[in-house]
Amino acid sequence: MKRPSFNHESNEQPSDIGNSAFESRIEFIKNAFGDTGDLLMLPILYQQEKGILFYLETISDSEKIKESILVPLSKNPELDFGEIPYTAETKSKIMLEDTINALLQGNTILIAQREDYLFSFNTKKDLSRSPNEPDSEKTVRGSHFGFVESLSTNIGFIRQGIESKHLRINYHRTGQYTNTQIAVIYMESIANLTLVKRLEKRLQTLSTDMTFSPGYLEELIEDQPLSPFPHVLYTERPDRAIAQLMEGRIVVMSEGSSDALVLPVSFFSFFQTTDDYNSRILTGSAFRLLRVAGFVLSLLLPAIYIAVIGFHFEIIPNEILVLVKNSVENIPFPPLIEAMIMAFTIELIREAGIRLPSPIGQTIGIVGGLIIGDAIVSAGLVSNIMVIVIALTSISSYSIASYEMSNTVRLLTFPIMLSAATFGFVGIIFSLMFIVGHLCKLESLGTPYFTPVAPFNGQGMKDAIIRFPIWLLKFRPRELLVKNKKRLYRPRRWEKNEK
Repeated sequence: MKRPSFNHESNEQPSDIGNSAFESRIEFIKNAFGDTGDLLMLPILYQQEKGILFYLETISDSEKIKESILVPLSKNPELDFGEIPYTAETKSKIMLEDTINALLQGNTILIAQREDYLFSFNTKKDLSRSPNEPDSEKTVRGSHFGFVESLSTNIGFIRQGIESKHLRINYHRTGQYTNTQIAVIYMESIANLTLVKRLEKRLQTLSTDMTFSPGYLEELIEDQPLSPFPHVLYTERPDRAIAQLMEGRIVVMSEGSSDALVLPVSFFSFFQTTDDYNSRILTGSAFRLLRVAGFVLSLLLPAIYIAVIGFHFEIIPNEILVLVKNSVENIPFPPLIEAMIMAFTIELIREAGIRLPSPIGQTIGIVGGLIIGDAIVSAGLVSNIMVIVIALTSISSYSIASYEMSNTVRLLTFPIMLSAATFGFVGIIFSLMFIVGHLCKLESLGTPYFTPVAPFNGQGMKDAIIRFPIWLLKFRPRELLVKNKKRLYRPRRWEKNEK
């Protein structure tokens, strides 16, 4: 009898392992999983030879097992186990110690009585959902599908978008118990390989019980985890991940999550959206500038109001001075307490709207915005102008393209309000100086975070606060130190031919 092999390359004679070895292999797998109820054993008899199939029914597809293993066995009664043309992917020389990981990945293990090796079949159940457009990254124009919870499917989306031999995918596993598969994706012909090695070194040195979500991974690999500013850009859009790869950045994805992590990134990356490039030049630039203005407004508006009411009342124009005076004179709290009450109430309403089911969440928003807002003003606890200020602040924070950066603004608003209540405009200036200094010091995977402002890069400013025409964006971000710095070699060549 020939050695069982799916590639038919070996003609050596195997030894008969006997019943004792056969039973010991079975006991090894059963003891490894203990009393778990989803480990199934299916005995089979083929040409008077005993065999047994092991698989976890919760992650293995029974139909794949039937079509890929059992049906070929029944159709080829004259062949040996290893010579049967199975339709599933197999490993002809899987060792006993490798069976545990194979089963945990959804594979089916075949143990035959008189075979030297065990066979592993790819029968993993497809648990992914349809690639719908992500709710957190809606777009008006362009692609309308997003990543799913299957790592192989997500990598397939990227492969479809980048049909290049230079696309590289390196796999890692983290988590002692979860054994989560992680993919590091980059363009070898573009990306800075030093950054790739730095990231992979950080991943290889991880020692954790689990990697439950990308948030766990981000906190373990980012440069300064105590900073309020995000160091990693999240995206659920394949087109956005592809665009970042073509910039020379690195994308990290994990099994079981639809979020892709992009790094290194800069501060201005969080204000860029897909619609910026799908819109006309002036339109895309105007909307991006509007998002940056929303960031500044949501950060400073409550603090400016507190400073004006508490320290700099004289700068209010005479035309509205009486209105402001009438609004605040009967309020029992100072402006800081007013702002804290309203900001805290808004955050409670927002958090409740997120955690509740969608229909109830919308109702909470309406109730909180109309009834509670009107009642708190009627009770004389908060002035009308403070309600307007906090409402504008909340709306401005919603205009920020990144949820992570929006959370940062919500967090920083409180200490800036405290500084304004203590020192007025001087406190606001010192707070801004501290924030800007912190931004200049930050790094993302060892690259400057506040670039192209600090260090200044005039070429990078073309795609920071506003967007220049695509044919003028000739160079990739300088801080990435990519191999291939140029984006477009000869754009708009037709202009010379038509003149």
